Amino acid sequence: MGRHKYGIAAALLALLLLAWMWPEGETPPSGTLTATEPTGEEAPSSSADEEAPATEDGGSSSEQETSAAAETSPADSPSPQSPAPPSSAPAAEPAGNTYDGPLGTRNHTGDDTVALTFDDGPSPEWTPKVLDMLRERGIKATFCLIGAYAEAYPELVADIAREGHTLCNHSWYHEFDLGTWSGEEIRANLQRTNDAILKAAPGAEIRYFRHPGGQWTDKAIGVAADLGMESLHWAVDPSDWDNATTEKQIRDHVLDKTGPGAIILLHDGASNQQDMCGALEAILDEFEDRGYTYTAL
Repeated sequence: MGRHKYGIAAALLALLLLAWMWPEGETPPSGTLTATEPTGEEAPSSSADEEAPATEDGGSSSEQETSAAAETSPADSPSPQSPAPPSSAPAAEPAGNTYDGPLGTRNHTGDDTVALTFDDGPSPEWTPKVLDMLRERGIKATFCLIGAYAEAYPELVADIAREGHTLCNHSWYHEFDLGTWSGEEIRANLQRTNDAILKAAPGAEIRYFRHPGGQWTDKAIGVAADLGMESLHWAVDPSDWDNATTEKQIRDHVLDKTGPGAIILLHDGASNQQDMCGALEAILDEFEDRGYTYTAL
C-alpha cells in the first residue's frame, strides 16, 4: 500500500515538472485540431479585391456572372468602348438596296442617279417630242406603256426600244382597279399588254410593271413577279397629267422634291403634255447644273 502511494506521488511530480518546462508560443503538434485551423470546406470570400477563381474558358466566374447580368438586362447596351458581341443573324441589307414604296414596291434608284419615267404612252403627238429631248441630252429613261396604245402605235414602241430606253407594263387600258381582279384576270391583262409590246419590239425586255394610279395590291405585285416584272413606284409626282397643273407648278414641284436616287413620274400620254414638255426642258437644264446622272433602271 505504501509502495502504491509512492508511485502516485512520483507520477504527479513528473506531470508538474512537464507543465513547468513546456515553452510558451510553441506550435502544437500537427494533427491537433484548434479553433483557428481551417476545416475541409472554405467559406466564400466576401472581399471584392480578391481574384476570382479561373473558369475553363480562361475567364473568371465573377466576369461570367457580370456578363450574364449585362446580357439579360434590357436597359443595358454595349459600351462605346467595347464592340458588341458578334451576331449570328445575317447582316442587314444596305439601305440603298431596299425599297419603301407601297407594299415594298421600288421607289428609288438605289444609288445617286435619278430616273425619269413616262407613263400612259405611247402618244403619236408627245412621245416623239420626249424622245427628241432625251436623245439631244443622251438621257435614257423608262416608258410605262398602255397595251392598247402599244398595239395602236407599234412604231413608237419600236423607237423607244431602239433608242435604249427601258420598257414597263402599265396595264392594257389603265384599269385603276386592276389589283382587285382575280389573279387569272390580272395575269391575262398583263400578258396581253406584254404581247402587244413584244410584237412591236421583238426580243425586248419588259422589266417593270407599274399599277395604274399606284393602286397597288399584293395580288397584282405577285402576278407581275410571276411574269418576271418588278413593281415600280416613284418618289416624285408633280401631277402633270392634270390639266389644272401649270407648267410652272410641274417644274417647281420636280425641282423642289428631287434629290439623288429619285424616281420621277411624268406622262407622255394622257393629257396636259404641252405643259409637261415645257417644264421638262427647264427641269433637265437644272438637273444638268446640279450634276445629276440618269439611269434607265
